[in-house]
Amino acid sequence: MAEGHTKPSGPDLVQGIAFSELPDGGKLVGHCGNEQVLLVRRGTEVFAIAATCTHYGGPLVDGLVVEDTVRCPWHHACFDLRTGEALRAPAFNQLACWSVELRDDRIFVGEKRKRAAPTQRGGSAGQVPEKIVIVGGGAAGFAAAEKLRREHYQGSIVMFSCDAAPPVDRPNLSKDYLAGKAPEDWVPLRGESFYSKNDIDLRLNANVATIDARSGEVVLADGGRTPFDKLLLATGAEPVRLTTPGADQPHVHTLRSFADCKAIIAQAMTARRVIVLGASFIGLEVAAALRSRDIEVHVVAPDKRPMERILGPQMGDFIRVLHEEHGVVFHLEDTASSIDGSTVKLNSGKTLPADLVVAGIGVKPRMGLAEGAGLGIDRGVVVNAFLETSAPGIFAAGDIARWPDPHSGDNIRVEHWIVAERQGQTAALNMLGHREKFVAVPFFWSQHYDVPINYVGHAGQWDEIAVDGDISARDCLLRFKREGRTLAVASIFRDIESLEAELDMERRMT
Repeated sequence: MAEGHTKPSGPDLVQGIAFSELPDGGKLVGHCGNEQVLLVRRGTEVFAIAATCTHYGGPLVDGLVVEDTVRCPWHHACFDLRTGEALRAPAFNQLACWSVELRDDRIFVGEKRKRAAPTQRGGSAGQVPEKIVIVGGGAAGFAAAEKLRREHYQGSIVMFSCDAAPPVDRPNLSKDYLAGKAPEDWVPLRGESFYSKNDIDLRLNANVATIDARSGEVVLADGGRTPFDKLLLATGAEPVRLTTPGADQPHVHTLRSFADCKAIIAQAMTARRVIVLGASFIGLEVAAALRSRDIEVHVVAPDKRPMERILGPQMGDFIRVLHEEHGVVFHLEDTASSIDGSTVKLNSGKTLPADLVVAGIGVKPRMGLAEGAGLGIDRGVVVNAFLETSAPGIFAAGDIARWPDPHSGDNIRVEHWIVAERQGQTAALNMLGHREKFVAVPFFWSQHYDVPINYVGHAGQWDEIAVDGDISARDCLLRFKREGRTLAVASIFRDIESLEAELDMERRMT
């Protein structure tokens, strides 16, 4: 997840390099003292920034330079080359920047520059709200609160979260942290001091009962009322609960919250056999993480192939083989009929021993508050291009929002972490009156052992999958097409091509 402490490599940039060593548009990694520094040249200008992404430490030298920005190859964060500011989630921390001097046809890197506060953008329309309320403590809610303060918003921010923990890096819960490869202090998106320092009133274990759109108030389950001028609904999704007999036993879990993850880890300490119900992204990431703990894992799912609905049959077959190579046993086209103590009975008649059961059979958007408030609903909370709901001043972002996607031309709702973060950032700007359309290309990544799968775009349906490369060799790019038009791209170890596909989609919006 984060870069290790290694000896600096590359040329000593304080001593300088020849200008000819860095071609126009080129990138080069060197060091200033003990710090790795990336040089990027655009014409006669040379920029010097920290060499690794502030999200998970991705090598920016392998990323894509687009105008005065650089995009991370791993998870598509984007940074300003001039200021180091993190322009797009999943990165929020800015990069360090160094001064650069061009002298005698050589490039010299000087002192690290002081971190500059982000420039406040102008052009807002309407009155700036005094009170903003965010309902939800997940990706979209956190990103909105962080963005509001980064934009120098001085008003009140109250964030209600039904969770017991401050906002966490949820993708880690099914990946490195669950596998025992990441310490606990990597999981919170920010330490608790961040909220007090930035005057964000984060209220945990807070259950919002209703939203009174007419009076502009949020009503809590305990009867308390909090007024708002603008409201962001970011309630996210919740796991689909098993209705299988025996699903209420203490060794049967779903994975959504930090507490869920800790409970699974606690039981995994002594478990010898785990049954994962569902071959979704979450289910298979859980399977991979628990195999890393040397636990016997069986996956039970009704599908013919894992993740075929999203990634198609060829990638589905590859994912199954990959997991089988790591010892996972699949029971496909089958489901659990009952959970009886330490055994799981399947509809096929099989009986599997299980010390631990994890259900990953999908999630559903938490729309109760939106429905109660009379907001427009269509398999999600309907929002316009600015992420505003049918009620003026109330916005929605993340897993609950169905928005007009300019890339596919469809109204879509997706359950991707980075989409939720980016929507939270856009909603924050629009609550401040900036009228910025949400046009980001959807992106997610999934990790299976040492194999990352990146997915750009959105293809609810396709009539062709064009494969470039060799899936089994873990070197491929798949284009999901409808009527000849590429709607989405999935890739394995084709990071620069994934970034280029994202940029191409941005440039040909409908």
